[in-house]
Amino acid sequence: MVKSLALQADMAQESGACMFDVTLDCEDGAPVGGEVDHALMVAALANSTVEAASKVDDGIRPRVAARVHPVDHPCFQRDVEIIVGAAGAALCHLMLPKVESVTDIDRALQAVEAALPASGRVLPLPIHVLIESPLAVQRVAAIASHPQVASLSFGLMDFVSAHGGAIAASAMGVSAHDSRDSLDQFNHPLVVRAKLEIAAACHAHGKVPSHCVVTEFKDQAVLQAAARMACKAFGFTRMWSIHPDQIRPILAAFAPSEHEVAQASHIVCEGQAAGWAPISIQGILHDRASYRYYWQVLEKAHQTARLPANDPAQVFFVA
Repeated sequence: MVKSLALQADMAQESGACMFDVTLDCEDGAPVGGEVDHALMVAALANSTVEAASKVDDGIRPRVAARVHPVDHPCFQRDVEIIVGAAGAALCHLMLPKVESVTDIDRALQAVEAALPASGRVLPLPIHVLIESPLAVQRVAAIASHPQVASLSFGLMDFVSAHGGAIAASAMGVSAHDSRDSLDQFNHPLVVRAKLEIAAACHAHGKVPSHCVVTEFKDQAVLQAAARMACKAFGFTRMWSIHPDQIRPILAAFAPSEHEVAQASHIVCEGQAAGWAPISIQGILHDRASYRYYWQVLEKAHQTARLPANDPAQVFFVA
């Protein structure tokens, strides 16, 4: 956790923006019997990180989140009381694992809203949820529609395990060979269906779809190929890492390429010059539908520090 927060700070100084979230884990990270001490540590770490950043006059706020135990776990209530009550003002969001219904979210929010005033936070605390079971996938549209849910993540390994052996263990990994026969997480039909359902529900309701982890963290080629597939083919706009070494490759895979940025800048700037009327560029028609698409590319380039300082599209991002 400390290494990830340090990397977040270093990369923020490099790029001038906070490039990724760090989620402090209480569900899988806390030892059995040590849950209270772990929650206290998470709250203290979140507060100290934000406090330290506030002393640096660069306007960059760290993005620190916490993952608590599932709502039906005996430690859930205590997690929320400690972490949200003590560090709610420091958190960018709270992660709820193993959500299976809107009822789970509402139940969790009761505890969150009761604990939040003690932290001094005024604004509501955004909720991110993990979709980790067949039942949750079946209900994913309703879950995504909840007004306080900001993002849905796919919990691959729990999802595979929830099938009682009906899905092979290969579906928890990524094959080094791009073959439909591999039945890895990008080719097993049930896993592919779950990913597509989650991404589609998020896009339908204006939420952020976050792709699951790749456990092969020592193989950079496999990681980058998986990240590109998650972004380009499955419609995810974020992705989890399980090790600090994965963060830069994931960010690179999700960021638009130099060619995409240049193309988007040219089309949007030409569109603005034409008063957003239809135009032709190299024999291809562009109108407001494509302007909207390429504007989104520019936004992503700006957010990931991929828009060159001298690019004419920088004018759109001047405060």
